[in-house]
Amino acid sequence: MAEIQFGVWNIEWMNSLFEGDPPQFKAGDTKVRGPRKNNTVDDRIKDVSGVINEMDLHALVVVEGPNRVEELQLFFDRPEITGDWKCAVQQSGAQSVGLAIRTDTGAFQDPPFSQFDSSLADQAPLLKEITDPFLMDTDRDDLDELHKFERRPLYTEVHLANGKSFRILGVHLKSKGIFNALEWAAWWAKAEGNRKKLLAQCYQLRSKFLDVYLAENTTKDIPLIICGDINDGPGFDASEMKLMASGVDTLMGSIWKPTLTMGNVLYDGLSEKDQNALDFEDLYTASFRDPIIDGSYMRVWIDHILYSRNSAGWVSDGKIWREMPDGERIYRKYPAGSDHFPVTCKITLA
Repeated sequence: MAEIQFGVWNIEWMNSLFEGDPPQFKAGDTKVRGPRKNNTVDDRIKDVSGVINEMDLHALVVVEGPNRVEELQLFFDRPEITGDWKCAVQQSGAQSVGLAIRTDTGAFQDPPFSQFDSSLADQAPLLKEITDPFLMDTDRDDLDELHKFERRPLYTEVHLANGKSFRILGVHLKSKGIFNALEWAAWWAKAEGNRKKLLAQCYQLRSKFLDVYLAENTTKDIPLIICGDINDGPGFDASEMKLMASGVDTLMGSIWKPTLTMGNVLYDGLSEKDQNALDFEDLYTASFRDPIIDGSYMRVWIDHILYSRNSAGWVSDGKIWREMPDGERIYRKYPAGSDHFPVTCKITLA
């Protein structure tokens, strides 16, 4: 039986740590983007490394990662990072999605994974086709709108030492955030527009890729994780009520096709009472200052690990890392880490 610890973490503007070709780190005292007003390269390396080491993972999907695999590998090759790692990146402009696998644990084959470049038709034909710009009527006015994915998904197959494998679809979908001052009516129009884009991406992935993957003979028996910063939580917010659709609910699947729905490992970990009440109050993976109400903070559940149901109990023990093992809050111990909390789980395949 193979058992590994798996995680996903939006590390926030990780690409700002690097420069040059071949890539190198910027000078240690260089101010870079991150969770604080003043972050240096050294601050960020120290705190991101500290979080990764304390989580003691075998595999990590990195959201808002660097733009090139050489940059991500450069980070995981640093002496501050425990263990030996092999990395992949789905190049997609700024803030790409990446994968790091720890290879010195004996948990994986050599090579530990295969990558299917979602920008190439000869490697991932269906995924390339459905993540190219596409037309969809998102507001039921009988007019198709043009949509695109800001970042193509990372698509890999992980090879475990016992001969088992599973696949990962790492995503970073359209942000619903509005970061500039707008007149109230314009704010609502932009908010609704952002949700239409996010819903289009979720529906495209679900109907054109996941439904196919989970039904076709060539893939339906290969366990699949779809994870990342989906920028949406369960249920409807005020704008989604007008559209009568939720991004993450769409991605998880339709009640009319129950065998094709996906589980959510954080939901699985709720108490029976909270599951029955659909009470997700404690499931937040990011916290940020309210842009309207001074002194107030928003808590949102937007980072997810979803899993296929073709192998019973293979994903378990979901956890949001808001505290480190010593009990200290992650943002106090590692203030230059990220504005998102990592999400982890256990993967067991016999």
